[in-house]
Amino acid sequence: MLKEERQAYIIHQINLHNKVLSSDLSVQLNVSEDTIRRDLNELAENGQVLKVYGGALSKSFQFPFQEGNVYAKESKKDIAKKAISLIQNGMTVLVGGGTTMIELARLVPNEIQCTFFTISPLVALELAEKENIDVILLGGKLSRNTNIVTGAQVINELSDLRVDLCLLGTNSLSLDEGITDSDWEVVQIKRAMIKCSKNLAILSITEKLNSNQKMRVAPLRDVTYLVTDLDPKHPKLTEFAKQIQVI
Repeated sequence: MLKEERQAYIIHQINLHNKVLSSDLSVQLNVSEDTIRRDLNELAENGQVLKVYGGALSKSFQFPFQEGNVYAKESKKDIAKKAISLIQNGMTVLVGGGTTMIELARLVPNEIQCTFFTISPLVALELAEKENIDVILLGGKLSRNTNIVTGAQVINELSDLRVDLCLLGTNSLSLDEGITDSDWEVVQIKRAMIKCSKNLAILSITEKLNSNQKMRVAPLRDVTYLVTDLDPKHPKLTEFAKQIQVI
């Protein structure tokens, strides 16, 4: 594989999953980790990715929030519009982080009266623009890699919550493995969020379906709704629709 092809693959994986590990890319591309590190350094120097210890991040995670770097932005807007239909007056809603959740927060109607809890300062700031909702930002250590709060403090706070609906993005979702991720701290937070929620909605662009990461968050049976950028009757969603409600 030529260097240009290899780097194009790396960029796509970073855009799709927000974060990649050098060790994973080495296996996927069948090259040494030194080769991957050189590629990531070159891509970072060119301003295409954010180099971090052990891998790289999407530019969309750079603070302040970089609008022009959001991958599949229009698809994420479509998903957010669909997910809004799940939110009703009087609900207590728990919201995760990520670019899709930011789009959702922007689209919450001003007239809805709800209480929103979130682990994302960026999502909280968007929700705070709405006059009729209460916004509670859960406390913890802010992860520079994901711009969400992590650690034991936020898990303890989540253990005291009982919410009507949890809205989560995902790194990967498959029929066999369910929700998976590549970041151990994020896995723990998502598990705690799911545990305190009556209903769980996973918001995901189609490209992330039928893919797996190293760490399991929850089985597919824990998901109440799957919200994607496809029509619910699309053939790619047929098997998912047999097990969960697809929107």
